[in-house]
Amino acid sequence: MSRPILPGATVGVLGSGQLGRMFAIAARRMGYRVHTFSPGDDTPMGQVADREAVGDYSDLAAVAEFASRVDVVTFEFENVPHEAALAAAEYVPVRPDGRVLHIAQHRQREKDFLADAGFPTAPFEHVPDRAALGAAVERLGTPCVLKTAGFGYDGKGQAVIRNSAEIDQAWQSIGAGEAVLEGFIDFEREISVVAARGCDGAFAHFGVTENRHADHILDVSIPDPDLDPAIVERAVEIAHGVLDALDVVGVLCVEFFLCRDGSLLINELAPRPHNSGHFSFDACITSQFEQQLRAVCALPLGDTQRLRPSAMVNLLGDLWEQGMPDWRAALADPALKLHLYGKSEARPGRKMGHMVAFDDDGEQAARRAIAARDALLRR
Repeated sequence: MSRPILPGATVGVLGSGQLGRMFAIAARRMGYRVHTFSPGDDTPMGQVADREAVGDYSDLAAVAEFASRVDVVTFEFENVPHEAALAAAEYVPVRPDGRVLHIAQHRQREKDFLADAGFPTAPFEHVPDRAALGAAVERLGTPCVLKTAGFGYDGKGQAVIRNSAEIDQAWQSIGAGEAVLEGFIDFEREISVVAARGCDGAFAHFGVTENRHADHILDVSIPDPDLDPAIVERAVEIAHGVLDALDVVGVLCVEFFLCRDGSLLINELAPRPHNSGHFSFDACITSQFEQQLRAVCALPLGDTQRLRPSAMVNLLGDLWEQGMPDWRAALADPALKLHLYGKSEARPGRKMGHMVAFDDDGEQAARRAIAARDALLRR
């Protein structure tokens, strides 16, 4: 049994974006101090943390100095170099373990892990270089999807290959580097399970969330969608198996394709709180951010029960193109919660915030949230 890290202690976070911001808010509410380490300053997390350390993740001496000032280290996104996690682990526990980070930040390692452990995935091929791509396309057939092996998110680093004439263009569009080729899945919808595992192996989950995307970026998330209970049970079962197989301590999201025959395929893993779980900040007894804190500090996991049906919409930088959005118009809905991330520059496609709306069921809540977002642009 791991020794609990109690309120009053200091939690260190590698990364400083909006996930870290919401984690810090949850941690400070419970009496913890929070330090963040990243290359930027005045970051979303840095604005609410007790200390914002600025440095490059590849500067292992700086990472070590950061870790020496805290009681435990976690991370808020998976593109932190594995070596940084190892450097921090010389001083304090790192949770989830650096091995989880190492696997999840590289698509080939992630796919190999899932396949070797018997979890369902789309068919895939390793593409180490351009010379291997043509044969991989022949084996999988078209259409297929070429994805960078590392550092891809929100649809970046991906290209669909519909025929052999598109191979060269696809290869160049993803940066002409190591990649994974996946069979194209004609899925019914995308769903996710955000779950947590404690130091003692305890498991808790936030159910199944349906995720609707626009331009490859998550647009709307609806918890507890209308699905066959057997599918919900199977998705949670798979997620539980993944967390156990990785020996995760912390929060991890498993993203799925729900196929038209009712089967599930794992699309990818995110070993930290996830955009599709943001609703939990307002709609659950315990949010995914508090759950992350509880897990990494070896505390009992919290109750994930819903307080009311809800849905979440993302707020992207596109909303700022004609000036400041009309927050008053959106907040005219009394059943709406607004979260802004404190980012200084709004750019198209950049996640600037989100809103959570409540209603009698998830679909009604989604319509309400979308209407509130639409109202931001009425001037």
